[in-house]
Amino acid sequence: MKKKLLCVLLIVVMLATTVSLIACNKNSAGEANFVVPEGGYDGSAVTLKFYHTMGANLRAVLDTYIVEFNKIYPNITIEHEQVGSYDDVRTQISTEINVGAQPNIAYCYPDHVALYNVAGAVVQLDNLINSTEEGIGLSDAQKADFIQGYYNEGKQFGDEFMYTMPLSKSTEVLYYNKTFFDEHNLQLPKTWAEMEALCAQIKQIDPDCIPLGYDSEANWFITMCEQYGSPYTSATGDHFLFDNDTNKSFVKMFREWHKKGYVTTQEIYGAYTSGLFIEQVDTNSYMSIGSSAGATHQRPAKDETTGEYPFEVGITTIPQVNASNPKVISQGPSLCIFGKENPQEVVASWLFVKYLTTTVAFQAEFSMVSGYVPVIKSVGEHPAYANFINNADGGANIAALSAKVCLQQEAAYYTSPAFNGSSMARDEVGALMIKCLTENTNDVDALINSAFADAVDECEYNS
Repeated sequence: MKKKLLCVLLIVVMLATTVSLIACNKNSAGEANFVVPEGGYDGSAVTLKFYHTMGANLRAVLDTYIVEFNKIYPNITIEHEQVGSYDDVRTQISTEINVGAQPNIAYCYPDHVALYNVAGAVVQLDNLINSTEEGIGLSDAQKADFIQGYYNEGKQFGDEFMYTMPLSKSTEVLYYNKTFFDEHNLQLPKTWAEMEALCAQIKQIDPDCIPLGYDSEANWFITMCEQYGSPYTSATGDHFLFDNDTNKSFVKMFREWHKKGYVTTQEIYGAYTSGLFIEQVDTNSYMSIGSSAGATHQRPAKDETTGEYPFEVGITTIPQVNASNPKVISQGPSLCIFGKENPQEVVASWLFVKYLTTTVAFQAEFSMVSGYVPVIKSVGEHPAYANFINNADGGANIAALSAKVCLQQEAAYYTSPAFNGSSMARDEVGALMIKCLTENTNDVDALINSAFADAVDECEYNS
């Protein structure tokens, strides 16, 4: 982790000392940093670079729709490149910004955008979204079509400006062994209190099991903050706010769960907890909380003799502190646009981003291939996607079942504040969870107090 932090710090130093070669209009108080040129896109020939992480199957979908896009805008050439992982995209762009060679468009996560903005590199989209120039802005109907939690992620940077558009999203869901649940007449937990009681009940049935696996310690911590309404971080002012009594209380509770054998996590187990869930050998688990986009990894292999799945997988929403006010995390790639000397490149980039995020057919096909959830509600009316969802099950069509659960909780999505250092907070609270759940001590309160204080210190020092 120290090497990762050092890499990020070096990038920040480079960006902070960069003489900006980026052509965003100078930001005035209350005004976005890009002004749409009169007439909007003038039809001139431009070539756009797009960095992403897509594998071959998704690149094929993208290529198909670039052809369709070019039927509308024949003079806009899209050159797209799979850079590697999301972190690879971040690192390469951060280096290129230093010499004004950044791409036009990129896959991004919020903390990446906060890093790029050390050099003021990212175009604020507000004037493009609200433009009255023909073909540029989003209509009221298009704005309303976005799942609002996904759309609002673009405005989480502390200044109310819009920096990103959502491309495809995921969340966390609860996978469970439906066959086992049906056999023992077990009820799905709506709250964490019900989850605790359920884990105790499952341990009585199978004393050697670990009833629940949770893949992301950081997500678990952050989601609990959101569900409790307790501070985690802030994009402005004092950033690191998670050292408080409410958060210490739920960490202490989950430590007790771990000591009772109710739960494990990815780092504690040493691998994705889906392994415990699907293997059905030695120690079993019967529930797994993980990414909705990873549904196929939560499905057991078919029996080689019968060709049948050893059990049926069910999917439901994660437990809540208050079931009447649900909160689930929004994740997955968004798109950001970088400033350029030629404003027509920026406008053309926006037209392509607008096309990808508002075209129903693309959103439908991209979502079915990727396992992510579409970001606009009207995809549900697309015949192929509607058929995809209607055939959802816990076996061959488990990806559709996962997407169906995600779409049913669209009002529950939240995102955390994004700032330069927000990724450090994620790392530190994840490490804090592991330490507090596993370290042996006779003074639990002292352990937890120390872990929280150390985590905040690390965040403040390294940011």
